[in-house]
Formats: sequence, structure tokens, C-alpha cells
Amino acid sequence: MSASPSPRRRTPAPPREEVLAAAMEMIAARGLEKLTMAALGREVGMSSGHLLYYFGSKDELLLRTLEWSESRLGAERGRLLTRAAPARERLDAYVDLYVPDGHRDPHWTLWLEVWNRSLNAADDARDRQAAIEGAWHRDLAALVAEGVSRGEFQAVDADRFATRLRALLDGFSIHVAIGLPRTDREQVLGHVREFLDESLNP
Repeated sequence: MSASPSPRRRTPAPPREEVLAAAMEMIAARGLEKLTMAALGREVGMSSGHLLYYFGSKDELLLRTLEWSESRLGAERGRLLTRAAPARERLDAYVDLYVPDGHRDPHWTLWLEVWNRSLNAADDARDRQAAIEGAWHRDLAALVAEGVSRGEFQAVDADRFATRLRALLDGFSIHVAIGLPRTDREQVLGHVREFLDESLNP
């Protein structure tokens, strides 16, 4: 009597965070246009069908990857903003973290793609994107309010100022991320420092 065949072992799927980290690494190394379900599957040892099973769509994969990247940035932002340092020094650190490293910065490349796709996204996805923006806004408004209360900054409405500063940062950051000629990171940081000097110095 022949022995029954041994059951095939299924290769366990990598942890979701590992998949998201691999997606971010692919964007950094090869650009967003090279990030396909098939290519990512090869990178993590899964089929594109398995990836679709776990994420449902490429849109969801991109949003999850952005949320994962934002969680890491959020931890770094929290560390910078809770240091024992003057409010302006911490504000400069916030700006430095916000502005892209340069043309095709992977986090900003992904951010732009997710927001572009949000035109047709479901309400839940749009709410999750708004939560990302809300975290940056709340931290900035709280820092400005702290600087005002300590007399380090002139009196401004912290929430309104945070809204305007983030709009300025977003506009400049998009220029840096897409590689607009004559708009590099150092120029942008110089413009923002000048704006903050004019707006906040007592």
C-alpha cells in the first residue's frame, strides 16, 4: 500500500507591516510607477492575488502604506516637539521634517498619489486621509499656542496660523517633490524661516 502524499505546506504570508515597508522601499528605489501588485508580490514572496485578498485594491494598499509611513513620521514628530527646547527651535524642526528631502521624495510621492486618487475614493478613505492631515495640524497649532503663551511668539490665533503655515508648506513641498526648476529644499526652508521671522518674532 503506497503512502499517502504529505500535505503541502503553505508558506505563511509576511506580516502586514513587512509588506508595507517593502512597498515604501520599492517607491524609494524604483519610483511609484514600478509599484505593481505583481512586483510587490515578488518582493515579499506572495502572489498578486494574495495581496489583493489582504488589501482589496491597489488604492487601499497605497493608503495603508501612507498610514504606515505617517505613523513613523508621527513618532519622530512627537520626539522633536516634546524636547526641552525653545518653541522656535522645535518649530524649525517641524518644518524640517515636513518639507521633502528632494525631488521624488518617496513619502511625498506616495502622498501626492493617494490624494490624487482620493477624487473617487469612498468616504472612509477620505476620512483616513483627513486624520493624517489633522495630526500634523493639531501638533503645529499646539506648538504655536505654547510659543505665544510663553511670550516667544507674538500674539496670533494659533489655529488660523497653523492652517496658513501648512498651506504654505504644502505648496512649497509639492514644488520640491515634483522637482520644479529653481525650487530646491534649501531655498524653501529659507523662505519659510523668513516667513516665520516676520510673522512670529515678538
